[in-house]
Amino acid sequence: MTVRIATRRSALAKWQANHVAALLRAREPGLDVQLLELMTRGDKILDVPLAEVGGKGLFVKEIEDALLRGDAQVAVHSMKDLPALLAPGLVVAATPTREDPRDALVSRGQRLPELPRGARVGTASLRRAAQLRAARPDLRVETIRGNVQTRLRKVEEGFDAVVLAYAGLKRLGLADKVVQVFSVEEMLPAVAQGALAIEAREKDAETLARLAPLDDAATRHQVEAERGLMRRLEGGCQVPLAAHATVQGGTVTLRALVSSLDGGRVVRGERQGPVARAAEIGVELAEELLGRGADAILAEIERGPGLTAPKR
Repeated sequence: MTVRIATRRSALAKWQANHVAALLRAREPGLDVQLLELMTRGDKILDVPLAEVGGKGLFVKEIEDALLRGDAQVAVHSMKDLPALLAPGLVVAATPTREDPRDALVSRGQRLPELPRGARVGTASLRRAAQLRAARPDLRVETIRGNVQTRLRKVEEGFDAVVLAYAGLKRLGLADKVVQVFSVEEMLPAVAQGALAIEAREKDAETLARLAPLDDAATRHQVEAERGLMRRLEGGCQVPLAAHATVQGGTVTLRALVSSLDGGRVVRGERQGPVARAAEIGVELAEELLGRGADAILAEIERGPGLTAPKR
């Protein structure tokens, strides 16, 4: 039996796919697992900020197309790359145990409070940029693109610091380059950051059964809450939206924020409830944030000059 896993070609994406391959082989010794490496639209457009590229599923569409064609039985993604709604015919078959969801700062040895006034800090995320500006309005926060190694090189090429997902650095064996790991109080993570999505065709019963044992219930409940909030807010890389859920016993606690692009206005909230209602808790917290001013922030971001924002 051969199982093909569709994945992006970056070092981090291949690490993630190989991690899932190893989990499968551990359960079925001798199973032939192969990677199908693909380039996505998001991988090809590197000279434009993600927020300006537009569209959904920038890093997943080509991979999902391969899955739907039958070129692969499995796809592995960073869960935070998945749009709120999956392509028809596909499901998330398993969410393995989550890696540390926090953000990390890489610099020449200085933590965020120690960076000089006007320091150049690079990030690919509007969410990180907004929270950095809220914490240090004096910083020059600039957009950078590229894979993890490319972004790390920015520190050698003139940036004072860059901020990336701690999970990716750990997975690539680069945690020693981290100068500061932000607490969730200092910088709330992205929706589903650190979690993997193992995707399959919803009618492929054999593959679904093979993947089911790889699912971690606590991770799944965390992601359900965070993505429930994202779906209601219709958030993606074009919106400074952050969410972090924890599970203790049978209770999920979700914290979230929506920020203006400059970090000057931030609406935060927290909600908890039984894990069986994780997705609904996300929606309920989204409604609360909208009612306390997030709707105006999101409308302003979506509207842009001369446009009318849709009602939420």
